[in-house]
Amino acid sequence: MDPHGVATKFASELITHKGKLEGKAGEVQRAQAALESAASAIQEQREAHKQAAGTMLSGWKSDATPGFEKRSEKFDKDLAVTAEASAKGAQIVAEVTKALENRHSTVGNLVEDFIGKAGQLVQAGLAAAGIAAPAGLMKAVAQISDLAGGYIKESGGELKDARDEMTEAAKKLRALLKEVDSDGVADPHKEQTKPSEGGQREKDEKPKEKGKDSAKADDILDNARKHLGYHEGANNQNKWGPTGQPWCSYFATSMWREAGVDIPKYGFTGDVYKWGQEQGTAYNRGDLAGQARPGDALLFGSGPSQGASTHIGIIEKVDGNKITTIEGNSGDQVERRTYTLPKDAGKFYGGVHPK
Repeated sequence: MDPHGVATKFASELITHKGKLEGKAGEVQRAQAALESAASAIQEQREAHKQAAGTMLSGWKSDATPGFEKRSEKFDKDLAVTAEASAKGAQIVAEVTKALENRHSTVGNLVEDFIGKAGQLVQAGLAAAGIAAPAGLMKAVAQISDLAGGYIKESGGELKDARDEMTEAAKKLRALLKEVDSDGVADPHKEQTKPSEGGQREKDEKPKEKGKDSAKADDILDNARKHLGYHEGANNQNKWGPTGQPWCSYFATSMWREAGVDIPKYGFTGDVYKWGQEQGTAYNRGDLAGQARPGDALLFGSGPSQGASTHIGIIEKVDGNKITTIEGNSGDQVERRTYTLPKDAGKFYGGVHPK
């Protein structure tokens, strides 16, 4: 019997945690490299623009020269904002990369330490009872199980902390994105100009700001996407509702609540539709093609009553006659699914806009 091999089998969950941290570290390293490359490329573009503008202005004098010079200075400032945001983004991601590498190393050490101690317990069990008498081995297995619990808890904590760090970094990057969106480079339509009838140039009308409903839908979907791939435990154990019960509605209403929708945390899907009727935001199957939009709750079944309302999902995207959803408790996990109208229309009885 190989004590090291036996101990390694008990370390499978620890090794899984280590693999997840390794994968996340790889993703973050790639993001860091992309942001650093973008910052460098934008800075090079800024230098080239300044040189070209200077060359042109040195040999060109006319009534239009002041206007060109002013726009050139504005563009230079816009490029500086974008380059600085990219550099800040790279720094934020670099900090997460370092933290993930440290956590990956910590869990790796936990794996090695556990396997060493578990192997010693197996050897001690064999020495005490011999292969012919299994009592010593059974005692060793029980001791290893107890030992594994503490190690798994510690490595799981490292994984949770890593996820929290990535979530916080994502918030900081979204804040930087707002700076880039307003610089006239990442979103040039905000600064476009057009000739007026008098030959001068004036700014285009600014696009309307994103409505509250649209922003809320973005928050709902950001929340839901974070949980894609989450799989329930035994007996429907999950993060949003009680163990032993279906949790699709608990998941959907939790995503809404986290985005600021004032809705109870319903366990029955039909209650979500009835809430929508009270709020004036519910629509039926016949209006699905015209009313469905991202962030909505999509209700499955034939109606909102018990036994008729069977499932719920959050609409992620509406693309022509295709509706993509994110659903909790779909195949025992949080899963993305796509439906085609009118072929799949009979699966639903309606939807609800968040409010």
